[in-house]
Amino acid sequence: MSPVSSQHPALHAHSSAADCRRLIRNGSWDRPTAGLAARHVQVNLVMLPDAEAADFLRFAQRNPKPCPVLAVSEPGEFTLTSMGADIDLRRDVPRYRIFESGQYKAEVCDISEFWRDDLVTFAIGCSFTFEHTLLDAGIAIRHIDEGRNVPMYRTSIQTQSAGKFGGDMVVTMRPLKAADAIRAIQITSRFPGVHGAPVHIGDPAQIGITDLGCPDFGEAVTVAADELPVFWACGATPQVALLQAKPSVCITHAPGYMLITDQLNIDYAVL
Repeated sequence: MSPVSSQHPALHAHSSAADCRRLIRNGSWDRPTAGLAARHVQVNLVMLPDAEAADFLRFAQRNPKPCPVLAVSEPGEFTLTSMGADIDLRRDVPRYRIFESGQYKAEVCDISEFWRDDLVTFAIGCSFTFEHTLLDAGIAIRHIDEGRNVPMYRTSIQTQSAGKFGGDMVVTMRPLKAADAIRAIQITSRFPGVHGAPVHIGDPAQIGITDLGCPDFGEAVTVAADELPVFWACGATPQVALLQAKPSVCITHAPGYMLITDQLNIDYAVL
């Protein structure tokens, strides 16, 4: 049984995506979603006014590694039928973040009162999608084993700007032994729609990370002396771009607290 299961027996890797969303919607789950609903795609969310959505879409298209767009809603639409039959974008994420003019305002579990008829939602691929494939290959995932949120770091790697959107790339980190790191590269390269292969392996200072023990988002995990830190592009990158762009209003997921969809991970494998 995973640490997620032991800490909250109502949800675990074998829960259905629909059951996960139901319990999240009624407020019974407010933890990170790593390790839940094995084989189902989890996504990052960015919600912007229609007037500012076109520039963000160009930003995502220019930066497919950290910002792989899997679906885009119509303005004001709070369902996402291409990703699941009963999704309610206002209530099916454990934690949302509210930004106004680039300033963080609040973290909430339900955005119904903040919803606007002009909001366009972008569903962006998440590295949690390939984690179950790594687990199937016998590769342990440290943040799941330790019951933590995945560690995420701002880097010195610059994204390609579009309009007022740009800034640093954010990465997730998973410590792996050398042989597992090689296998992880092979496995995750099959999932280009959910960040694909790592962007860096080894010395974090080479990508501007000074202390693995102090992630910018998420929680630090143990890194053993015989392990390499392996870094993947992360869907929290848009949150850095949004802070720079300062849109009038923006709603995102809280990093690590994802929307669990009915889509299957295997559908995003290309080999």
